[in-house]
Amino acid sequence: MIENKAFCEECRNDVAFVETAVSMVGTIKDKAYHYVGKEAHCADCGAELFIPEFIDYNLRALYDVFRKENGIISLEQIREIPEKYAIGKRPLSLLLGWGEQTFTRYADGDTPTKQYSDILLRIYNDPAFYSELLEANKGNLKSELAYEKSRRAVSALLSSGTSVSSKIDAVIQYLLGQCEDITPLALQKALYYIQGFYYAFYKTFLFPEDCEAWVHGPVYRDIYFRYKDYRFDPIEKTADFNESVFSSGEKAIYDSVINHICCYSGKVLERFTHNEAPWLVTRGTLPITAPSDRIIEKSLIGDYFSNVKEKYNMICPNDIKKYAQDMFLCK
Repeated sequence: MIENKAFCEECRNDVAFVETAVSMVGTIKDKAYHYVGKEAHCADCGAELFIPEFIDYNLRALYDVFRKENGIISLEQIREIPEKYAIGKRPLSLLLGWGEQTFTRYADGDTPTKQYSDILLRIYNDPAFYSELLEANKGNLKSELAYEKSRRAVSALLSSGTSVSSKIDAVIQYLLGQCEDITPLALQKALYYIQGFYYAFYKTFLFPEDCEAWVHGPVYRDIYFRYKDYRFDPIEKTADFNESVFSSGEKAIYDSVINHICCYSGKVLERFTHNEAPWLVTRGTLPITAPSDRIIEKSLIGDYFSNVKEKYNMICPNDIKKYAQDMFLCK
């Protein structure tokens, strides 16, 4: 595990700290919102510590709840749109007839109005709608190259029938075609590591689905029930899959996880996740064998794997190998 330290005002020294998930209440526009935040306490004296990253985390968590309760598109979904449709942030703003910096502000964390959010959410979920916008407003773009690049991306989506909302299904089909003898337990861990490492490298999440902190590690509930009858047996391999629906960045993460994570058994990968902060923090004080449907917050996953990338000086996705080897040797 990665050891975190911070300065303790009581001990007057840099100390290890204990990270805990806590219920918090924040106010936005005179309305209170309940969310799960993080606190850090000195491992020696128990005093609460000031961690700038936790302040940022808690603010993001508050606004995530605000967005969800008010039907506003999530920040992760906003950041996925340019990647999905192979278009820059400024060209996308121009395509939509907005100010040139508008989408960039939303991708940096500003909350869109409900009207703009509805447009973005429909674009996120409906490639056909985006395709219509691209054709109708292509004259707004400053270069023919921007149009052609985005046209190829959306055409590939439409021809394959793959949309952002089914991204996790497409990834599963790719994993089942590429991996040898992957069990349901190993599949769950592969999806979790793909989600985490993709965020570490590209600062956006691939899957809108949440995973939960079950006894045997992170689990995507719907995927569990889909394949639960296989139990400890390998899932049946799929036929050839059209890889063109993935970007080069996506495929680099998938292939590295396949090569360096999926080479271990599901039980070994379970041990990996039991030593990682997202599962540990979400489980909190629960006994290790206690059932739980607690959702592992995406921000916990993002923060953890971003720290892993920094600690291991990862330059490209293939560097995931270093982390996997260390986790395997960790007792």
